Amino acid sequence: QAQLVESGGGLVRAGGSLRLSCAASGRTFNWNAMGWFRQVPGKEREFVAAINWSGESTYYADSVKGRFTISRDNAKNTVYLQMNSLKAEDTAVYYCAARRPFNIVATTRDDYDYWGQGTQVTVSS
Repeated sequence: QAQLVESGGGLVRAGGSLRLSCAASGRTFNWNAMGWFRQVPGKEREFVAAINWSGESTYYADSVKGRFTISRDNAKNTVYLQMNSLKAEDTAVYYCAARRPFNIVATTRDDYDYWGQGTQVTVSS
């Protein structure tokens, strides 16, 4: 059973940093485009960042561009989200997601087929 497990969330002060990890198990995700999304109560889950299978192409929401960096280590079957200069409005549950193999990277929630359970990020102002 393919599974994505996020970790690294927590409480941090505004201006601080966190690194989220998404570990895949049950199968390799080396050929899958991967993404990070986030959601706050009462709002739609929104795109944050995405990376293609090789790591050569990355995409970011305008709200996080220049502050967040997505990367992957295919040898470890893991995707990361480095979050710097955090703001209170970054507070959300962050979800890791994967597309089916050999699909190009995407920024829409409906394009992703596998999801993790989420990790809470809280930024205090």
